[in-house]
Amino acid sequence: MRTRRMAAAKVGSSLSHKIGRDCHQHGVVAEEIDGLIKAYKDGRVERPQIVPCVTSTLAPGLGVTSRDTVIDNFTNIWARFYVPIKFQGKLPLLVYFHGGGFCVGSAAWSCYHDFLARLAAKANCIIMSVNYRLAPENPLPAAYDDGIKALKWLKQQALSVCTDNWWTSQWNFSDVFLAGDSAGANIAFNVITRLDSFNAGQAAAAIKPLTLKGIILIQPFFGGEARTHSEKHSVQSPRSALNLAASDTYWRLALPCGASRDHPWCNPLAKGSVKLEDFGRFPIMVCISEMDILKDRSLEFVASLGRAGKRVEHVVHKGVGHAFQILSKSQLSQTRTLEIMARIKGFISGI
Repeated sequence: MRTRRMAAAKVGSSLSHKIGRDCHQHGVVAEEIDGLIKAYKDGRVERPQIVPCVTSTLAPGLGVTSRDTVIDNFTNIWARFYVPIKFQGKLPLLVYFHGGGFCVGSAAWSCYHDFLARLAAKANCIIMSVNYRLAPENPLPAAYDDGIKALKWLKQQALSVCTDNWWTSQWNFSDVFLAGDSAGANIAFNVITRLDSFNAGQAAAAIKPLTLKGIILIQPFFGGEARTHSEKHSVQSPRSALNLAASDTYWRLALPCGASRDHPWCNPLAKGSVKLEDFGRFPIMVCISEMDILKDRSLEFVASLGRAGKRVEHVVHKGVGHAFQILSKSQLSQTRTLEIMARIKGFISGI
């Protein structure tokens, strides 16, 4: 009982991996990441509430106001907006997708609520945090479709002269950025590639008058059948937010049935994936954690973008692991979190 309480207390507790045919009083377990998700062979899914979900309320001293808005009633997509109270002129808009291996997480998780509210204040931008559908109930490309739907919803807000949304008078719809961490970064990337499946003129028309100015990928959740050095040799503590076994399980739950980790949605460098030369013409920033198992895969991705002639910059945050900016409360992580916010602010304001 004590162990279960500790697992429910924080997401950073043990992520020991259990797969296969364990019998449970409610059925046979197909896949499990201990303390995070349990998927049964009969289709049922259990997700312990390891991180509390909170309302949009914020402390007045932060200088940011927040509200939730429905994007699509049919699919239950919604978003949480963060708007700085003290601002001058129109503000850029950052469309953000949370992490969680496509299978867990929420825009209402307290850790994201705190991080994004602080980021909105620090970067002086409006943030739209999208709550997309989760796998395995809604496997990929559902999350990508939800990202496209969020952009099209924004398009309608920009075109509407009688919108009653409280924040629309404050945003600059020609100054839009896509961002996310972990699986959310993967979503941001694949939303762009799906827009680029049109030719350039059609892609621009699909979301006009919105203008995408850049993409920010924080510890992007990519994979592949061939292991990188950091995947094979990085030593992860029991408190790590992501280990290799958990990563593989997320991909089995999220990808189409029978797909390998070299599926284009998982491995953007695999054969058959989008040609990076054809990827969007706007700047890209990639934030990498030194202790993350995804470090080498992210560095390889950055190098490939550079060879393809893309405007890409990256930073490696020393001494911290995956999702440090939302899950770790150590002094070093807090310092690195301020650094990542400063980098995002500089990226947005410098374009």
